[in-house]
Amino acid sequence: MRSSNPVFSRRGFSRDTGYAGFNAQQLQAGGPAVGANPYATGNPYAQDAANPYATNPYAPQDTQPGAPQQARADVMTIDDVVSRTAITLGTVVVTAVLSWLLLPVDSANLGKSYGIAIGAALIAMVLSLVQSFKRTPVPALILAYAAFEGVFLGVLSSVVSTYIADGVVTQAVLGTMAVFAGVLIAYKMRWIRVTRRFYGFVMAAAMGFVLLMLVNLLFAVIGGGDGLGFRSGGLGILFGVIGIILGACFLALDFKQVEDGITYGAPRKEAWLAAFGLTLTLVWIYLEALRLLSILQGDD
Repeated sequence: MRSSNPVFSRRGFSRDTGYAGFNAQQLQAGGPAVGANPYATGNPYAQDAANPYATNPYAPQDTQPGAPQQARADVMTIDDVVSRTAITLGTVVVTAVLSWLLLPVDSANLGKSYGIAIGAALIAMVLSLVQSFKRTPVPALILAYAAFEGVFLGVLSSVVSTYIADGVVTQAVLGTMAVFAGVLIAYKMRWIRVTRRFYGFVMAAAMGFVLLMLVNLLFAVIGGGDGLGFRSGGLGILFGVIGIILGACFLALDFKQVEDGITYGAPRKEAWLAAFGLTLTLVWIYLEALRLLSILQGDD
C-alpha cells in the first residue's frame, strides 16, 4: 500500500522500490493467510531466494538445496518504531518550545517572527518532499524536517495563544493525543479495518479536501479575507472536523503500514520512515485541532 499524508505525499512501505510490497503470500505455517493483504504485489521479505533481506550475506551459507535460511537480525520491531517516533516528535516539541520562548510575537516583533515561521514551514515542506522521493529513509533529513516544523508550530501556537485564546494550544495538544489514542485502540480492537476500499475512500476524500483548501487560499489571495469561507465560521468548523477525521483515517493507514512492516520483516531503518509518517499525520491533526478550537473560541 502506498499511503500519502494529507499534507505531503510520502512513500509507504509497499512502494515498489525494494523495501516493500507486503503481499498476501503465506510466510510460514501459521502466517498471514493468502489474500489477507489487499495491497499485495509481491512480498520481498518472504523467506525465499527472491528476498534480498532473507539471508545474511556475511553468514556461512548452507549449500544444500532447500536448507532453512538463517533469521535476519536487522528487522524492524515495534520498539524501533516507538523509539524513532519519540525522537522525531521530541525534536518537534523541543524546537517548538524554544521558538515559542525565543521568538516574541508582540506587535513590535510579530512580523519578524512570522517571517521566520513561514521560512521554517517552507524548508520543512521541501525536506519532507525530498524524503518522500528518496528510496530509503534518511534520519538526518527526517530530524531536520522535525526541527523546522517545530519552529513553525511554536510561533503559530504562540500567536494563537496570545491573540486568540489562552489555553487553546493545550487543548489542541490534548485533542491530538486523544485522537491518536482513540484510533490506536480502535485499530487494535479491529473496529477499524484498513481495506482497499477504505484506502481508496480516504485518498479520494483527502485529495478533495486539499483541493478545496487550495481553491479557498487562491480566492483569499485574490479577494482578501477568508476566500470562500472554508476557514472560518460554520464552514470553518465543518471543515475542521472533516480535517481531523481525515487525520484519524491516515493514522489508521500509518498503523497498517507499521503492522505490515513488522509482520513481513522490513529492515530496521524503515522504522524512521514510520516515525516520519506518524509525525506528519500528528502535525496535520494538531493544526486542524488548533484551527477548529480557535474558531470555536472566537465565536464565544
